[in-house]
Amino acid sequence: SAETGRAGSRKISQNFRKGGVPVSKTGRPRKPTALKILEGNPGKRPLPQNEPKPAPVVNIPKPPPWLNSNGKKAWKRLAPELQRLGLLTVVDLEAFATACQSYGIWVECERFFKTKDPETGKPYGRTCEYTNKAGAVNIVPRPEVRIGQQAIKNFIALMTEFGLSPSSRAGLDMKTGGQEEDPLENILSGVK
Repeated sequence: SAETGRAGSRKISQNFRKGGVPVSKTGRPRKPTALKILEGNPGKRPLPQNEPKPAPVVNIPKPPPWLNSNGKKAWKRLAPELQRLGLLTVVDLEAFATACQSYGIWVECERFFKTKDPETGKPYGRTCEYTNKAGAVNIVPRPEVRIGQQAIKNFIALMTEFGLSPSSRAGLDMKTGGQEEDPLENILSGVK
């Protein structure tokens, strides 16, 4: 009945108030404390005292064997920088590998578009012709377009978590002797 449904939802909300574990969190994700420290804690809010502190990566491991070749290249370019900034810990390696693989998939998709079709001798491009059941020919995006878009979206989201996007780096207060290279810019401009 409707009454039981309301009582059930009331019980769920009461359990939540009593310390139940929420199913999902809404709102903006929390900024890692390491990034807050690098930024100089601009909000001047107290930093978490009991936050888990995973061990930093001391010796960067080899890229996982399942990464594609471009993912391995991204690993080798970015891991030292993340380690230098203190943003790569032993529990972050899988997320970092996922980001590298996403980058590698995006590069593969971009390269596919430039690959020449053996039948026509022209690059495949981002679209193809599709003949529907009625016999009409439509120009549609290749599946690799969506795969590449999702891969680069995943890569950028994960790199933002590590503080390697332009906006997440904007507030970092790093004392450097000279001009520093932009690792994300180097990766994104490295597609050939």
